[in-house]
Amino acid sequence: MSRYLLRRILLIFPLLLGVTIINYAIYALAPGDPVSAMIDPYELSHMTDEDLQAAREALGLNKPIPVRYLIWLSKAIQGNLGYSIWFNTPVFEVMLRALGNSMPVMILALIVSTVAGITLGIVSALKPYSLIDSVLTTFAFAGVAVPGFFFALLLIYAVAIRMDILPTGGVTTPGAPPSLGDRLAHILLPGLALAYETTGSLLRYTRASLLEVLHQDYMTTARAKGLVNHMVVLRHGLRNALLPVITILGLRLPSLFGGAVLIETVFNYPGIGLTMVQATEMRDYPLLMGGVLITAILVLLSNLMADMAYTVADPRIRYEES
Repeated sequence: MSRYLLRRILLIFPLLLGVTIINYAIYALAPGDPVSAMIDPYELSHMTDEDLQAAREALGLNKPIPVRYLIWLSKAIQGNLGYSIWFNTPVFEVMLRALGNSMPVMILALIVSTVAGITLGIVSALKPYSLIDSVLTTFAFAGVAVPGFFFALLLIYAVAIRMDILPTGGVTTPGAPPSLGDRLAHILLPGLALAYETTGSLLRYTRASLLEVLHQDYMTTARAKGLVNHMVVLRHGLRNALLPVITILGLRLPSLFGGAVLIETVFNYPGIGLTMVQATEMRDYPLLMGGVLITAILVLLSNLMADMAYTVADPRIRYEES
């Protein structure tokens, strides 16, 4: 296990290198640059080529793309992600502030989707082809089919505008004293919107996986020994049925970051998703690369955690030491 874990950790570094190379090339080769995004279009039309060249040189954009990437990489290895061109603040501080806002939303979405998805999947599997199974299956397919941003707009209209129960966006209420209740009220709708799609997927996979094991011989033997049915399902069936669910969770953790881009934009929530959108609009290369690097690290670590969770769910799984 220890050697396997060490190999997986060492594999993270070349993967990160490949991710940063590809993303830096995409950003650098995209039309426009930070200079054209920062300057007013009217002023830009009256600037001479010499002025534009001087502005680009001040930002280090006059060097070849490979040289610029190597400069960025050498600083990133030392923990220096540079300065955000638009915010004029160290990238690490900007991303730390954005992550501090996004993590409560993502944690809420992960908890809600995991608990609701697995619980509803168990209920659906125990009553196959019944009315409640049909209702839950319809809900699951709707979660996959309906885009997250559309569901977010429905939540804003129904809960925030029509019922006026929760705020429509932001992190805190302007002018209100900071409080835990106010903060929770602002993360509730984005968290539910982000959890919606994942809940449907987990419901479907839990149902299918549990149905597959409910009629296995060891389940029949456990019932024949006189064990209560719900104990048989939870202690014997669910544990074996969790392996595909853990795989889906490992894949869904990265999707939380992708979903946050749309959800945070809809709710105007200043997390990592909205920050990356703003960085893209302003062509803020240092901030974009910092966001990509931090997000890639979190995604790779989440996949590693999913692999480790396999051994907890099923003790028969052992990773080779050789």
